Amino acid sequence: MAGVARPLTLPRGWPHRIRSAAVHAISLADFALTTAFGWAAQSLNPRLRLRAELERLQNEISLLREEIRIKDVRMQHIEAQKRPHYPPTARLAVLELRAARNWSLAQTARVFLVTAATIASWTVRLDEEGADALVRLPEPVNKFPDLVGYLVRRLKIRFLSRK
Repeated sequence: MAGVARPLTLPRGWPHRIRSAAVHAISLADFALTTAFGWAAQSLNPRLRLRAELERLQNEISLLREEIRIKDVRMQHIEAQKRPHYPPTARLAVLELRAARNWSLAQTARVFLVTAATIASWTVRLDEEGADALVRLPEPVNKFPDLVGYLVRRLKIRFLSRK
């Protein structure tokens, strides 16, 4: 029959090298993209430079999402009780990110592979003091200037980082 597409088969001997071929093809595509982004970033046209930066950042976001997906798949294969616990400073970072992203308890729990009750517990225990505090700052803050400095550094990381 005319117009019917036949399935393409791999060349002889390829099934043994298909994984290697896939990795090399992705590497080559990354090289081509990097070259194109580099050329556009050096352009005299400001719109082209901005477009190249936008494309580069969208590509970076895509790669970071894939990285997170791979790590999440690995963690989901571990029973919840056997997963590593977040240290007190990481718990605070999770709660700060929750505030910055305006996530619900359920959204935060899903992203960080814990239960909503765990996030709620961390939130309730935010103001605990001492060495046994469930949630802690990564550095001691004893004076108002220390607090302002900490907040400025955290806000810069959350909202102003460019790369």
